Amino acid sequence: MPPGDRNSRAIGGWWLPVLLMVVTFFALMAFETSYAVHDRGALADQRRAQEPIVQEGIKLRHQLETLAGKTAQLAADGDEGAKAVAEQLRRQGVTLTPPKP
Repeated sequence: MPPGDRNSRAIGGWWLPVLLMVVTFFALMAFETSYAVHDRGALADQRRAQEPIVQEGIKLRHQLETLAGKTAQLAADGDEGAKAVAEQLRRQGVTLTPPKP
């Protein structure tokens, strides 16, 4: 065997494993990217599905704040029932503030 053939085979022998590793790496990155895109779509679907519930919660919170503000206003105006409710809530750690004009 001529000496030139042995060197060319030894030098060229490392290209195949490197090429396989590069191809494997890119295949793995393609798989992970497609999986991440799929997960992102699923999360977006979940968010869209929860949006009406969140809006309903915001609406309910607004109604509760309005009711609490009106109760505080009645208590400030001297209504005995509202004062009792405000006092009970104060004991439980809830602060009622009258609505701002």
